[in-house]
Amino acid sequence: MPEIEAKIKDVALKEELSKRYLSYAMSTIVSRSLPDVRDGLKPVHRRLLYAMRQLHLDPKTGYKKCARVVGDVIGKYHPHGDVGVYGAMVRLAQDFSVRYPLVDGQGNFGNIDGDGAAAMRYTEARLTDFAVALMEGLSDDAVDFVDTYDGEEQEPSVMPASVPNLLCNGATGIAVGMATNIPTHNLSEVCDALLCLIDRPDATDEALVQRLKGPDFPTGGIIVDSFDSIVNTYKQGKGSFRIRARWSKEDLSHGLYQIIVTEIPYGVVKSKLIERIADLLNEKKLPLLADIRDESAQDIRIVLEPKNRTVDADMLMELLFKETELESKFNMNMNVLDSDGVPRVMSIGEVLRAYLVHRHEVLKRRSYHKLSKIIARLEILSGYLIAFLNLDEIISIIRQEDDPKSVMMLKFALSDNQADAILNMKLKSLRKLEESEIKAEYDALNDEKSALEALLTDEAKRWKAIAEEIKATKERFGKKTALGKRKTDFAAPPTDIEISIEALVEKEPITIILSEKGWIRSMKGYVNLTEDFKFKEEDSLLKAIHAQTTDKIILLDTSGKFFTIQASDIPSGRGFGQPLRLMIDLSNNDNISEMFVFEPNTSYIIASNTGYGFVVDENHILAQTRNGRKIMNLSSGEKALFCKKIVGDMVAIVGENRKLLIFKVEEIPTMARGRGVRLQRYQNAQMTDIQSFDSNIGFSYNRSSGVTVEKNLITWLSHRAQSGKLVPFGFPKSNTFFKDEK
Repeated sequence: MPEIEAKIKDVALKEELSKRYLSYAMSTIVSRSLPDVRDGLKPVHRRLLYAMRQLHLDPKTGYKKCARVVGDVIGKYHPHGDVGVYGAMVRLAQDFSVRYPLVDGQGNFGNIDGDGAAAMRYTEARLTDFAVALMEGLSDDAVDFVDTYDGEEQEPSVMPASVPNLLCNGATGIAVGMATNIPTHNLSEVCDALLCLIDRPDATDEALVQRLKGPDFPTGGIIVDSFDSIVNTYKQGKGSFRIRARWSKEDLSHGLYQIIVTEIPYGVVKSKLIERIADLLNEKKLPLLADIRDESAQDIRIVLEPKNRTVDADMLMELLFKETELESKFNMNMNVLDSDGVPRVMSIGEVLRAYLVHRHEVLKRRSYHKLSKIIARLEILSGYLIAFLNLDEIISIIRQEDDPKSVMMLKFALSDNQADAILNMKLKSLRKLEESEIKAEYDALNDEKSALEALLTDEAKRWKAIAEEIKATKERFGKKTALGKRKTDFAAPPTDIEISIEALVEKEPITIILSEKGWIRSMKGYVNLTEDFKFKEEDSLLKAIHAQTTDKIILLDTSGKFFTIQASDIPSGRGFGQPLRLMIDLSNNDNISEMFVFEPNTSYIIASNTGYGFVVDENHILAQTRNGRKIMNLSSGEKALFCKKIVGDMVAIVGENRKLLIFKVEEIPTMARGRGVRLQRYQNAQMTDIQSFDSNIGFSYNRSSGVTVEKNLITWLSHRAQSGKLVPFGFPKSNTFFKDEK
């Protein structure tokens, strides 16, 4: 149809989508998600409180069903779902969510365990004193009112906010492309910062934080951040606060103790926290903890039982702080709507100044409103006084004239309002006492009028009045009251306590057994290393050593890589263990050649089958990952077979040609990585064993009669890279010093 086609316009889809999405985004930001810097409320909270005020749900009156309140809110002011409105109302009533509750709830409003509130038809509510203070001045033209969504009602665009609600109760919200997360604070300290700013308008953020101190969460806890870090966070309006649970050590009989957690970090659900700790306990990831119990009633009491009496309480808690939400971070983002409705991140100084500017505007508007009321009342009172001075004549005019109002106005120069007031005066007001009361009221109002006019013409007086209001608020809700006491304390950032494997694992002797095919297992206690261990078919013993469950076990493979595993991680039991390749990334073409217990402050000789090697200290053989640590570079066909602890000043090396060479350890260079130097020269032979020893004691080897110590070294003593001499009579045919060792 032509008329319809005429209305069709061609638009670019990209531009139209951008325009509509921007409109939606701004609506979400301004109308739902971000609080106003002046009263700290989002529209839904502001409408909730105003609707409750209209229902006269004052702290001294009775409660009304929450369903009634929610119905009024969504019917008159907030055209959204009842679930969201009731959820917002519930949060304002939870003393573990907001620092100073704005709603006094009766019934089940949820708990810190994460249980939800009862349905709104079962719960009741009324306003708190704090909420009433937030709305003081609504009847005094303190703020602008705007039409509601349907134009039938009016609602305040912002609350007068005689309490600094934004900082006291904080805020959280997610909008389109931005979010806000503001912590709660102590009202007394916020008031101190405001008073400081009134006295010193140019006060720095650091000076303000000295009075504000930091967040004061409703659930308590301890903030473990430095003052400089807190100041920096408030300066930027962004940052994080590190919060820890409050705990104490409770001594029991027989030297036992238990740890009692009485406060948990803000925003942490207690039931999920306990469930998390219990799961870690079942997974054996908290070896210092034996049990956890929740003995909470109205107050939090979480009982932690250590594994034994020797467990250090601080170390146990450090482990729990690292692994659980007993320590958490509150990420602050002071993103708010300024007085012009523009969203931006503010510093603490900007937030406090914006609040003071708002209070200054409220004071002026309330003063003008009160002044106009006083002027109107003085006009009426002056008319009353004229009437009393001319009472008989006034009565005569009223009785005789058809239009007494116009006659009185003309005769006594009365205004229209004065004439109406005189005509509406009750007869009982004509007594003499009433005249004196009118004169007293007139004089008092006149004085008040002069004071208000002086206040409105003197900015210094206005700021002094605001300071007095803030002091009164501090007195009303401050630290002297049960609600106003600081709940969150501060502590210095904790020093990192190194949690060693010895602390996490109970120290016990074990025997570690490694087979030729790479199966590893452990047995409790020190088993005789010559025992006939059982293995799978066609498998046999490669290495068996004694260790403690707290030890680190070092493995060297034939490619020159070192691997590190924890002794406590090695499977134990009567079976064959598990493949070593499940614990380390060992190549299919390589095999383990050495296994020993790591010892600090020790050096080792590492050598290949071709007689090359060097000295390496313990720092270089420790591997941090499953991939191991490459230490020895090898040529084609070469294998790293030996890694021996240096226990003396001499080295003895023997080859498969039964040549023995002894020289000083100092001739071998210390390296971090490489192939090393030639230790013994061979011709058509390979190295079969190596040991270090003390020259004053001599080297030892196995004979049929037992272990023999050879002290006369002259026959084999030479320098590195020589061929050596034939081994002594009775030396093992395996060409190793001890035939039972690799």
